[in-house]
Amino acid sequence: MPSREELLAFIAEHPGQAGKREIAKSFGISGGGRIALKRMLKELGEEGLVRKDRRRLSRPGDLPSVSVLVILDRDSDGDFIAQPVNWDDPKVGPPRILIEPHRGRPITPAPGIGDRVLARVQPAEKDESDVAYTARVIKVLEKRPPSILGVVKSIEGEIRIIPVDRKQKEFIVDAEDLNGAMNGDLVAVEIKRTGRFGLSRVRVAEVVGAVHSEKAVSLIAIHEHDIPHIFPDAVLEAAEKAKPAPLSGGREDWRHVPLVTIDPADAKDHDDAVYAEPDTDPENPGGFLVTVAIADVAWYVRPGSPLDREALKRGNSVYFPDRVVPMLPERISNDLCSLREREERPAIAVKMQFTAEGKKKFHWFHRIMMRSAAKLAYPQAQAAIDGRPDDTTGPLLEPVLKPLWAAYEVMKRGRDSREPLDLDLPERKVIVGADGAIERIVVPERLDAHRLIEEFMIQANVAAAETLERRKSPLVYRVHDAPSLAKLEALHQFLTSIELNLPRSGNLRPSHFNLILDKVKDSEHAALVNEVVLRSQSQAVYSPENLGHFGLNLRRYAHFTSPIRRYADLIVHRALIRSLELGEGGLPDGAERDLEAIAQEISGAERRAMAAERETIDRLVAHWLADRIGATFNGRIAGVTRSGLFVKLDETGADGFVPIGSLGSEFYQFDEARHALIGARTGEMHRLGDQVEVKLVEVAPIAGALRFELMSEGRRLPKGDRKVAGSSQRSGSFRPGGSFKPRPGGKKR
Repeated sequence: MPSREELLAFIAEHPGQAGKREIAKSFGISGGGRIALKRMLKELGEEGLVRKDRRRLSRPGDLPSVSVLVILDRDSDGDFIAQPVNWDDPKVGPPRILIEPHRGRPITPAPGIGDRVLARVQPAEKDESDVAYTARVIKVLEKRPPSILGVVKSIEGEIRIIPVDRKQKEFIVDAEDLNGAMNGDLVAVEIKRTGRFGLSRVRVAEVVGAVHSEKAVSLIAIHEHDIPHIFPDAVLEAAEKAKPAPLSGGREDWRHVPLVTIDPADAKDHDDAVYAEPDTDPENPGGFLVTVAIADVAWYVRPGSPLDREALKRGNSVYFPDRVVPMLPERISNDLCSLREREERPAIAVKMQFTAEGKKKFHWFHRIMMRSAAKLAYPQAQAAIDGRPDDTTGPLLEPVLKPLWAAYEVMKRGRDSREPLDLDLPERKVIVGADGAIERIVVPERLDAHRLIEEFMIQANVAAAETLERRKSPLVYRVHDAPSLAKLEALHQFLTSIELNLPRSGNLRPSHFNLILDKVKDSEHAALVNEVVLRSQSQAVYSPENLGHFGLNLRRYAHFTSPIRRYADLIVHRALIRSLELGEGGLPDGAERDLEAIAQEISGAERRAMAAERETIDRLVAHWLADRIGATFNGRIAGVTRSGLFVKLDETGADGFVPIGSLGSEFYQFDEARHALIGARTGEMHRLGDQVEVKLVEVAPIAGALRFELMSEGRRLPKGDRKVAGSSQRSGSFRPGGSFKPRPGGKKR
């Protein structure tokens, strides 16, 4: 048997490639030795020394030997510096990777700054002090668009372009290449001349507008994250040529069923409709039949077509306060596939049978032609149920809406019995006017209408996954792994600090977290505990391998209900069409070979969209607050790091940073277990979740960053409670105009 050190060395040399089978083969382990090997690997995992991902082992922080990288910059020697495209460790930033010169036949096209490349990666030699890995490019996956977004700035007589992407160096632009741009304008530039040393020279290709224009804010995020936002001519041409789907080829006529859409009031496309009725089966007393119909996007977007290739490239629609970057052209998303009121539309429907206790007994899928009876908004439908119907909802109240709510009451019993993770984290919505500026920021009321549609969609997603699994069809699951041992240990230490307890071992379920959340409900710790529990969770992703959905407490789950805006749902639709023999547009032969790569691509696109949406709101709020420097605000500490505090304002939900150097003259120690900074002399503690008053002292609108000074004092700990777990940090200093830390991220179902 190999020693622990030999096992760790082998895994380090083969990151992302070594599984139990490969280790056993390499060390010649057979028979009973495999049981001992399994036990050793389990112990290493429990100690946090090894992590497992789809039966492959690696050390925490290790990169697979073949990884997708993005090239960011050049070093002082002119060599490219890159970082991994996908990096999920929130505690450690992505590693710097030196791209070694290519040997042999040149790669075409040649890699450049901003390109995404497939590369063979290995740990750097010890003398490479500033990089963690070296890599050789195998293939250029995606070239960066020829234009770069930046701001024109005059510095000591020289005209510079300050890139919006803070990872890039500045550029120089000659006066004759300004193309009419003025100081302070937001411009798109093209590389004119680049050298191994010094700053590259560019020419202005387009003047986007004044950088302080709110309408430019979402465009900054689009460019910074390389989000495809202009449809190629071939894609638009294919969309315009599309004809309405016919009522033929096995499609069932459901135009008489009074399905209704219930969406946000400002929704432009409607991809789901619902209907419910009491079950007349005498063997199912008190049960309901629930129907969810989803737009039949697969009829129009066929595998391998221009529409399909562009949809995969985008991965999903991206939603900004002032615009939407759709996955599909408007001819498809807002017209042919949108389940418009009283218009015939093709759909794939699932009818589900629920018992009086909310347990799903059976379900059936159908390819149909439907006609929506009404387009309703959440508040409108809720008002009708609450006794305030209008001209639209009045005639629908008895035959449609009341049965829907009665079915939801039944399904809610099943949900309560299932006990999914029940976090209470209100989300703010930014409302912008016609000029793109913020009008107000609101916290939308959480209605039963929202919960009804959410539960109907969850059950439809479960039905899709169950059907495809039963048919042994390839599909892309929506998976949410259980929290890692390291995160659970950190959560346990934090909960202990506020006299709460989470079991250390055993089969943890969402209900264990819910018990904790219920204990702190309506207490001073409620917001804090909800935030820390959220941060302990894994990131939901797409995968062809079923790992279950921990947060929803479901064994199998797939996204089926939004094919207009998510490519994952389109794959599930095609799989259903093929496995149930529902006609044209099914999953092609051999598609299972590509699902792993597709799952990674669309998971990355989702993270990209989330980051772009979040950063856009940050920039909009920073613009909105730019003229309020010196004002004081109430907020809550939303993050604690060794370098300072993140504070989320109550008024706007905006995040800002309080550098540790501005807290006072004493030493502050970072207590990781308590998520707090603690003064070594006074015991003054600033902890995650604390209510605070801050003063706004600096705004960087283009970065979407705010800097605060803390006006309120922290709580004083007794001397016996001042012992700090983890390393300490002396109070530092903050340089005005320096960089800000990014705001803490969130999770998405």
